[in-house]
Amino acid sequence: MNTPTLIKVWDLPLRIFHWLLVLAFTVAYLTEDELLDLHVWAGYLVFGLLLFRLIWGFIGSYYSRFSSFLCTPAASIAYLKDVIALKPKRYLGHNPAGAAMIVLLLVSLLMTTLSGFAVYGADQGAGPLAGIGSANEKIWETVHELFANFTLVLVVGHIAGVVVESLIHKESLAKAMVTGKKKSLDE
Repeated sequence: MNTPTLIKVWDLPLRIFHWLLVLAFTVAYLTEDELLDLHVWAGYLVFGLLLFRLIWGFIGSYYSRFSSFLCTPAASIAYLKDVIALKPKRYLGHNPAGAAMIVLLLVSLLMTTLSGFAVYGADQGAGPLAGIGSANEKIWETVHELFANFTLVLVVGHIAGVVVESLIHKESLAKAMVTGKKKSLDE
C-alpha cells in the first residue's frame, strides 16, 4: 500500500484564524447578558479575525488568497449538483461550494459584529459606536440576533459539507485544517 503524498495547503496563520474564529464565535454565541463582558470581547475577537482574514485573503499563501478560490454562483451551484450526484471534482484548496460558504460566513459574521457594536453602543454607551444613541436599539438587537442565528445555520451547513466531502473523497478535511496538509490530486 502506497503512502499518500501530502501537500501543504493551509498555512499556519489561516489555520490559527479558523480555530480562533470557531472558539470566538462559540463563546460569543453562548454568552449574552449574564456574561456581557465575555460576549463583547469574543465579538471584538471575531471582528479582529475578520479584518485579518480580509488582509490575508490578498497577501497570504496561494490557497489562502481569494483569487485562488472565488468563483461564480453558477459554479458553486454546479458543484453542489455534482455532490448530489456523488461525483464532485476534488480540489486541493476550497471547492466552489466552500468558496460560496466562506463568502456567506464572512459577510454574516461581519454583519453580526457590526450590529453587535451598534447594540453595545446604544445599550451601554460603549464600544466603537458609543455615540449611536438608543433610539434604534431594538432594531439593532433584532439585526444582531438574526445574523448570529443565520451564522449558526451556515456553520451547521459548513460542518455538513466538510463531513460529506470527507466521505466522498475519503479524506479528513477537519484533520487537514489542523495539519495544513492534504493528499495530492494524483492520489
